[in-house]
Amino acid sequence: MTTTSLLPVPGALLHHQVRGNGPLLLVAQSGEGDADRSRDLVDRLVDDFTVVTYDRRGLSRSTPDDPSRPVPMATHADDAHRLLTALTDRPALMLGCSFGAAIGLHLAARHPGALHTLIAHEPAVPELLPAAERAATESELRAVTRTYRDEGWLAAVRRVTAVLGIDPHHQDTEPDVTAEPITEARAANFAGFLTRDIDTILAGGLAPADLDALRDGPTRIVPAVGRTTPHQVFDRRCAALLADHLGTTPAEFPGGHNGNLTHPRAFATRLTSLLG
Repeated sequence: MTTTSLLPVPGALLHHQVRGNGPLLLVAQSGEGDADRSRDLVDRLVDDFTVVTYDRRGLSRSTPDDPSRPVPMATHADDAHRLLTALTDRPALMLGCSFGAAIGLHLAARHPGALHTLIAHEPAVPELLPAAERAATESELRAVTRTYRDEGWLAAVRRVTAVLGIDPHHQDTEPDVTAEPITEARAANFAGFLTRDIDTILAGGLAPADLDALRDGPTRIVPAVGRTTPHQVFDRRCAALLADHLGTTPAEFPGGHNGNLTHPRAFATRLTSLLG
């Protein structure tokens, strides 16, 4: 059974869903993903975990008081912390994918002890990159936003999938993966991601002191990459550089940047093994 609720937080309401049994596992999605994304993955986790998914502020049913106000990563991290605090009094587990992984890193830095383990799958954190790489990545992402404004969200989605190393026409997937059609709500979420959320990614916010706190803090952080993600893709590079800073190596997951969607069975198996 899935329990659906709205949590009041400063400046917004957060829609979230709770399902399953076992240790609490927060799943923070990538891109335009809301609480309903990764359903195939969640189906394969609920026997071992109490899985929490949510619409981050500004997506779908998580309505901000002022939609025009920018949402920095620190606010997203505080939202996730308030959500966890409302649901448990123990350190939680977390899977963060891309934008969701960036939220997880900010959460671990700002609220030590909130998380026991964070699986950070290809985190969208350009500030981890060397200066030249970061500048090139920022230029690519700003071009995505310009494409959205000049040509519309479909053209921008094609551009951002290229930046992330995703070829929608040549992705292998597990059988019987649930299709995710482009609904009006999902198109609106894409529009929000292509403008507001890309600006949030570009603004960054993790300082060198935060990275040291992540390395020395109580949260076990597991940087992760998709097996088929090209090595030059910036999110994969971020995972590799984060692993270097933490003194570890990235964990490899099935599929590419969206392996949680294309390979939910194998992804769930790998995730469960890492979470123990």
